Amino acid sequence: MIALFLAVAASFAFTVGTTPFLIKWLRAQAIGQQIRDDGPVEHPHVNKVGTPTMGGITLVAGACIGYGVAHLRRSDFKFSRSGLLLMGLVLGCMAIGFLDDWLGIRNQRNLGLRKRGKLFGQLAVAFVFAFLSVEWAGASTKLSFTHETGIDLHTWGWIVLAVGMIMATTNAANLTDGLDGLLSGTAILVFGVFAIIAFWQFRHFGHFETGSGVHTFPYSVPPPQALDLMCVAGALIGACAGFLWWNAAPARIFMGDTGSMAIGGAAYLVSKAIRSSRCVAFEDLGMEAIYEFEVADMPVTVAVDAEGHNVHETGPAEWAKKIRELPVLAG
Repeated sequence: MIALFLAVAASFAFTVGTTPFLIKWLRAQAIGQQIRDDGPVEHPHVNKVGTPTMGGITLVAGACIGYGVAHLRRSDFKFSRSGLLLMGLVLGCMAIGFLDDWLGIRNQRNLGLRKRGKLFGQLAVAFVFAFLSVEWAGASTKLSFTHETGIDLHTWGWIVLAVGMIMATTNAANLTDGLDGLLSGTAILVFGVFAIIAFWQFRHFGHFETGSGVHTFPYSVPPPQALDLMCVAGALIGACAGFLWWNAAPARIFMGDTGSMAIGGAAYLVSKAIRSSRCVAFEDLGMEAIYEFEVADMPVTVAVDAEGHNVHETGPAEWAKKIRELPVLAG
């Protein structure tokens, strides 16, 4: 538990302390948010043009530092392969988001990487880490929902599923990052649940005896790995909380794709690394539901009813309310 506190405290302190310096530097370099204003009315956040972006740099750096600090207290607390792989995925997703943000800023438009380039980058990163999850970190390839079904997807079947899920969560988190503090705030809840699950697995592993015989805990994650993954989740909690301090409305900095894609990739791989087969239904349908809702809402944005009117004024969901409040439509 002390390792978890160290991870949270170190990542929070670093992120909340260094973000103001990043804000100052970004303003000096004129690196600010661009708004893609191609809708029927003026964009409701047009006043946010120029707000420093790419704040995900400090968020990810804080998470890495918090993860490392958690291992300093005890020499026998080692880095696990799953934990290192997860932090590698965070850095890989951050790199794609960073390139997307940088190109958008350079072109002075809210358009960075082209769709094909972004898709290729996501596919490459997702494939590398899905393959390493099975071949290097020893991820289970059996399909599970509320419990392990016994259906073995084998290496390549699991890789295909993992690649699809990594791409889905990274893009879903990217879409969720639409209002001040929305993604960083919800991510704290998501990683908080994962930290609790990992700690529970750390404390409940192996066999126990009762009057009715010997029973086996339903978790197959070794205690050292569960403890390490708990620290990964804790480091992400502290980093998101530290960034939220400056990202809450009115936001003084945005995380950009640099941070949102890193959070999305981490959210999926943490859930799979802890192999919480008996909690998958809860974590995927519950804690990540807001990201899934944002994705499900996007097709409705362009749908029309029988009379040819738009179902939504705009999307994702949080934008519909914003647009309805504009004088041009409210009247």
